Amino acid sequence: METKLTSVGSLQRGSYVIVDGVASKVTDTQTSRPGKHGHAKVRLSAVGLIDGKKRIIVMPGHDNIEVPMIGKKTAQVLSVTQDKVSVMDIETYETFELDIPDELKGQDFEGKNVLYWQILADRVLKQVKND
Repeated sequence: METKLTSVGSLQRGSYVIVDGVASKVTDTQTSRPGKHGHAKVRLSAVGLIDGKKRIIVMPGHDNIEVPMIGKKTAQVLSVTQDKVSVMDIETYETFELDIPDELKGQDFEGKNVLYWQILADRVLKQVKND
């Protein structure tokens, strides 16, 4: 699980962040002005990359938050079942199964290379490469 710390105040829409232990993509940030006895607060809205759930967190703008390091890797398709595809990583030769997302169902996977993301402990199929 590779992560790094980043200031909450520096995050923008489209950034990746870990909220409640889940890797998420920032959809909106709102910063309040500092009060008489406090710090500026940041309200961060994010959507989970794996589950698609919306999460909201409020914290001081100077605090740090974990940001996931997303590995974008290539794998070769070995076999295809109903809703899973068995692949082998091109660099490490490790074999594993990936779920086929709804937007990629119906495409031809046989003998092709695919792009997948390694996010924390999860792997997500992103696209079919047409070499």
